[in-house]
Amino acid sequence: MSDSQQQPPRFGLGCAIATPVQEDGAIDLPRLTAQARWCLDQGCDSLTLFGTTGEGSSFGLAPREAAFAALARAGIPAPERLLAGILAVSEEDVAAQAEQALAAGCRGLLLAPPYYFRETSDDMLFEWFGRVLKPLHGRTKVYLYHIPGMTGVPLSVDLVGRLKSAFPGTVAGVKDSSGDWSNAEALLSTHRDLQLLFGDERLLARAFRLGGSGTICGMANIAPELIGPAVREGRDEPRIAELVGVFLAFPVIPAIKAGIAHRTGEADWVRTRAPLAPLDEAAVRRLGGMLDGLLAARAA
Repeated sequence: MSDSQQQPPRFGLGCAIATPVQEDGAIDLPRLTAQARWCLDQGCDSLTLFGTTGEGSSFGLAPREAAFAALARAGIPAPERLLAGILAVSEEDVAAQAEQALAAGCRGLLLAPPYYFRETSDDMLFEWFGRVLKPLHGRTKVYLYHIPGMTGVPLSVDLVGRLKSAFPGTVAGVKDSSGDWSNAEALLSTHRDLQLLFGDERLLARAFRLGGSGTICGMANIAPELIGPAVREGRDEPRIAELVGVFLAFPVIPAIKAGIAHRTGEADWVRTRAPLAPLDEAAVRRLGGMLDGLLAARAA
């Protein structure tokens, strides 16, 4: 990091909150607000709605609006605690989702790249991001979302640099969910003037010690008290890898919902929105048993 780069405040522990759904696919608003309150009560600093864990690409404007309204009615302070995932492809859809989130008071946006046309270049991605960031410039904080395993469109370290220079203060950070430590190191050595967030919980302690700012992660739905010391103190915690391993034994997003169902005793939490399939009963029982064993060991 050059002398001209000043490290921003820590982002802390952000939860990529799961989105409970009813049988018809509508958001189960009482369960959403209960999960949001639980995560905050357990020490999460912020919640990101409609990210990958929240099945964000499956929800349009109407259900998003209902979720924001429900959280506001529940007294969850959006400006201090909420961010919104923007997982759209067209400039118009990005703009509509972004404006809706800003009207709801969200403190920032997690912005994924366009993911349908994958044969692209940094120059064309810079043009696309430029078009969607221009109307947002100076109005909010935007976190660029690097998750090539899902989007198929990586965000290079050089592209991040071009965007932060073009939109200073607006491009506030990067969430790296690649799980690639070499990419994490490159970001940490080059862009520590940004809030650098890491989605792979196994990297958090090491990233913190090199200037990482925090996380937006799915495991905060399950065991935020286990993740907190790694992301706030850089404390190594081997049980984090064990926890991640439990969920990697299954399709991850349905598994997180099954884990919440196991914790709450509310079986309806296992539902996913099409096209994702929920875990079957046998898998839910298996996952619950694995979690019980891990949490019992943690308690001991």
